[in-house]
Amino acid sequence: MSNLRVFVTKTINLLNLCNNQRHYSVFPLHYIKPIYNKEEQQNLRISNEIKEIVHKSIKPAITTDTCSVFYNDTVNRFTNYIMRKGNKQLARSLLQETFETIKITQLKHYHQADPSQKSNIELDPKVIFIKAIQNVTPILEIKNHKKGGINYKIPVAISENRAKFVAMNWLIQAAKNKERSIHFPRQLAKELIDAFYKRGRVIMKKHDLHKECDANRAYAHFRWLKG
Repeated sequence: MSNLRVFVTKTINLLNLCNNQRHYSVFPLHYIKPIYNKEEQQNLRISNEIKEIVHKSIKPAITTDTCSVFYNDTVNRFTNYIMRKGNKQLARSLLQETFETIKITQLKHYHQADPSQKSNIELDPKVIFIKAIQNVTPILEIKNHKKGGINYKIPVAISENRAKFVAMNWLIQAAKNKERSIHFPRQLAKELIDAFYKRGRVIMKKHDLHKECDANRAYAHFRWLKG
């Protein structure tokens, strides 16, 4: 009995130690987050709030913390989703080639279009990229739940981060489903342009998902089971 009590005590202590380490950080709690944005720094100087934090300990900035005008969080996130086996340089080159293909394609349409329509043609690849992701981002998703031996498809609201991931993953998978002779950046550029103009396979996939959610709206009261 004493051995069992010792075992239980050690197990509880080990679990408590794991729970404490879950929130463990290299830096103490009094360290503040770095302010790397130049506009925020300027606002602190104007309001004299910088005097309050100038002598405080500050955590070092992470690699994605930058005030560069060339940095875009959505582009960086999309690059990480393209990346395979840690080869980020290859992922960046593929996305850069995709932007170049979009630029060339849009310039061709621009020069072939009527003068009255040229103002409606977007030439910036990053604007097309951001807008394409916004157009294919879903607002609902289907969760499967088994109850009484029956599988129910429950429509639930999708979180913002999850929705962005689903939209980007749809675009990447659509670009991969291509003929062998078509290079990945070329197909991805086509999918992005189609999504920008609200057409193509990915837009249809989003509409099909929303139709499925609407068809199963009778089971929406089960959504608390998937919370």
